[in-house]
Amino acid sequence: MTSASQMQFNPLSKDFAQDPYASYATLRAQPGLTYFEDFDIWLAARFGDVQAITMDSSMVRSLEHVATAEDIAAEKRAGNWHDMPHHSRFVQFSLLDSDGAVHDRLRKQVFKLFTPVMVGRLRDEIQTYVDRLFDSLAETREIDFIDDLAAHVPGHIIGRILGVPDEDCPQLRVWSENIVQFFDIDRSDDRKELAERNTTEFYEYLKGLKAKRLAKPEDDLLSLMIEAEQAGHMNEDEFFSTAMLILMAGHGSTIDVLGSGLHALLRFPDEMQRLRADPGLMKTAVQEMFRFESPLPFFHRYSTTPVEIAGQTFPQGTKFGVLYGAANRDPAQFSEPDRFDVGRMSNWHTAFGRGAHFCLGNHLARLNMDIIFSTLLRRFSKVELITAPEYKRGLSVRGPKALGIRWTPA
Repeated sequence: MTSASQMQFNPLSKDFAQDPYASYATLRAQPGLTYFEDFDIWLAARFGDVQAITMDSSMVRSLEHVATAEDIAAEKRAGNWHDMPHHSRFVQFSLLDSDGAVHDRLRKQVFKLFTPVMVGRLRDEIQTYVDRLFDSLAETREIDFIDDLAAHVPGHIIGRILGVPDEDCPQLRVWSENIVQFFDIDRSDDRKELAERNTTEFYEYLKGLKAKRLAKPEDDLLSLMIEAEQAGHMNEDEFFSTAMLILMAGHGSTIDVLGSGLHALLRFPDEMQRLRADPGLMKTAVQEMFRFESPLPFFHRYSTTPVEIAGQTFPQGTKFGVLYGAANRDPAQFSEPDRFDVGRMSNWHTAFGRGAHFCLGNHLARLNMDIIFSTLLRRFSKVELITAPEYKRGLSVRGPKALGIRWTPA
């Protein structure tokens, strides 16, 4: 058995944040899977192994399928997940961390607004909003692409879908980031308090917004979810949990991949020029951005039965870590995986997950990116990197903290 400690695998380090791909390559080169003591988890880094785990219907996200209530309580205490009443109700349980009939029931209530047809109807609205945002920045020659531009689009659009007033959307990003940060390896008491406090504030806000929609329904997802709750398709906790998940999912990962996507274009200027010369490549370019720097590079599954992965048999209850970021750079699956190629075809990456938990918002995320990058390249003839960005630390996220650029209007 190869362990992560023997390999000096340290996903909280600055070196890993700047370039995790050397570590991922080392993991892929090991026989079988690699045991990571910090999470008591077996890491899958090869595309084939990730595929085998995520497409196996016997694999689940929730521990309740493989452990007793006492064991779950003990694991929560060991991982510092306990004594978080609102985080436990609305974040630790969610559509993302449910399985089977519960997952299917909840997903069905919101899926209808995230189909390609429904998302496509938002194109003009998103384009208008993005144009106004670019107008407000056009005279500024240097900006932080993350804070000044990227952070304003995904949450604003998902907020409109759900029914959040425009002026409240910036606060949603703060709550979302402070809640999500507790899912990574560092779960200190300070980070725990931050996550619980922000979950409570988020809940109180949504409770007030729900009361307004009960009094006066609107043409938005929140009103549809109220109808679903009244029809018995979800309970009150599931209502708030699903609303939080949709808003949180609509923020961080898309902001991160917008930043890493532009950074990739700046690191590969020939590919940026190729995209300028042929705007029809934008759809494949966006997919390549997700493959090249997967914004959510790590998720987990539990086995509900004994299972064989990579030639090794694992018992029921084994926890597997699927490293999407590593799988998407696997040379056994992708030709020249470390090369950013805006025209890459047959780009069947894993950045949106696989199986039952395939990302609900993938069409919306790709549309946001298509519009933002198409507008950027059309309106600015030159885009330059001011300083090399520092990337976020952790195993569960991938994206630059900031991205200072200098641009010249066309």
